[in-house]
Amino acid sequence: MVLVLAACARGEAASQPITLNISAAASLSKAFQEIGRQFEVQHPGAKVEFNFAGSQQLAAQLAQGAPADVFASANRKQMDAVVKSGRVSSEAPVDFLQNRLVVVVPTQQKVAIGRIDDLVRPGLKLVFGAKEVPIGQYALDFLDRAGKSTAYGPGYRQRVLDNVVSYEQDARAVLTKVGLGEADAGVVYSTDASSAAGVVTSLPIPDDLNVVAVYRIAPIAGSAHADLAQAFVAFVRSPQGQAVLTKFGFQPISP
Repeated sequence: MVLVLAACARGEAASQPITLNISAAASLSKAFQEIGRQFEVQHPGAKVEFNFAGSQQLAAQLAQGAPADVFASANRKQMDAVVKSGRVSSEAPVDFLQNRLVVVVPTQQKVAIGRIDDLVRPGLKLVFGAKEVPIGQYALDFLDRAGKSTAYGPGYRQRVLDNVVSYEQDARAVLTKVGLGEADAGVVYSTDASSAAGVVTSLPIPDDLNVVAVYRIAPIAGSAHADLAQAFVAFVRSPQGQAVLTKFGFQPISP
């Protein structure tokens, strides 16, 4: 009887799925959820669970020992912070996609904004990401470029910032406030704007002022499921994974 019960216990343990925990930038939510489903099909017995938030929030969580198997960051800075904390090996991070910036306005605008020149108009309510957040730093980089251009001039940056009424913790929060009409405009990733088509309208940022956001991914050092974590990273960068990213508007980076 003891042997039978032990065998049953081993059988139950063997049938339990392996949970792979992925900490990923909020802007990856929809694309990664689809990638996760496809990965599970190719890896029977694996269950992918996601923790989506601003990259800086995730980096802080990981530095404090939060459990995870893979980290995907919307910029190099936060990945470097996780490497510095020892949670990711220095040689592990790899680039896997690019994104661009757009200005979004509510489709049902209270104030007519038709181009980025209008962002300096007094009285506008703008929402940006906090400077610690990738989307916030990218937005500041865009303003820096505009300030150095002959088309906009040095005063443009400050005049835009004077209209910022709140700084959010990720791009999705910026998008939500604009979509709800709580702000007249905000700066988000082009993929975020595409996901809210009909709710917000995108205003292009000229190529010479735009910033290309490069996302990085890496397995967590010491993961209990190291092989599966590396397999997820490889799947994201595979033609199948890149096709999903393209579907959601990202610009893939080939391995």
